[in-house]
Amino acid sequence: MTMPPRLFDRALLAARRRRARARPRDGADFLLARVVEDLDDRLATVLRRFGRAVDLGPFAGPGAAALSRSGKVDTVLRAGPDDEAVDLVVDEEVLPFAPESLDLVVSLLALHFVDDLPGALVQIRRALAPDGLFLASLLGGQTLHELRDALMAAELEIHGGVSPRVVPFLDVRDLGGLLQRAGFALPVTDTDRVTVRYGSMFDLVADLRAMGATNPLRERSRRPASRALFLRAAEIYAERHADADGRLRATFEIVSASGWAPHPDQQKPLAPGSAQVRLADALKTHEYALGRADESGEAPERDVE
Repeated sequence: MTMPPRLFDRALLAARRRRARARPRDGADFLLARVVEDLDDRLATVLRRFGRAVDLGPFAGPGAAALSRSGKVDTVLRAGPDDEAVDLVVDEEVLPFAPESLDLVVSLLALHFVDDLPGALVQIRRALAPDGLFLASLLGGQTLHELRDALMAAELEIHGGVSPRVVPFLDVRDLGGLLQRAGFALPVTDTDRVTVRYGSMFDLVADLRAMGATNPLRERSRRPASRALFLRAAEIYAERHADADGRLRATFEIVSASGWAPHPDQQKPLAPGSAQVRLADALKTHEYALGRADESGEAPERDVE
């Protein structure tokens, strides 16, 4: 059996998450807050009760709180790779759950950092009892494309070549296919594109550091990045990705996914081409305004649209 390529330095990723918890940055959890709010909305539309649920991933806690306040879950277990604020320490790629032992699995902003995503999805599917539900949010392929562009251009200009500095995130269409291959029934994926505006590229990098999400790639350059490289990247970022007021755009694409463990009583999907309503019309979207002005009326360092 061919093993998937090892993309991530998991020890480095864990160390950076520990550092992020030790050095919190006000407001840098805006993505987590957004996906938790979305989870609240998704749970509100599910007309059934779940016996045992797991909040899976390094941010286990806010998701577990959402499950508890929904009033639709009897028992909630927090499971993740870090030994703080979880009930069970697990590796997302080697899950310890018995087959058909769970009724609901939720994973928020975690699975884009696993090497073997197909394998992780198969394990989650096996752990779900028939008619069990899986809900997840991951970062998608358009995430941080502006930062990737600026860093690549600066490194090519200064060093004559490039090294990977931004994670290659998953495309929403690929995730839908992986859910089907893993055996989920009625898989659904959709995206929410979040544009965040910063005063400088360095404010964005500070947020990423506070998320524990700076470059964890195994094939990253081991050569320390020079101050000149980042200064030139910041200049290119401002030249290519600034709005008229000078603030810089940063894109985060959140891909949401859901799927059910098969059960004989589930509805069957329509045959291709037989739908009577466009998917775009059926999906309701919400506008969020997480950025705020301070008492002086000045814009904060980060505007979330």
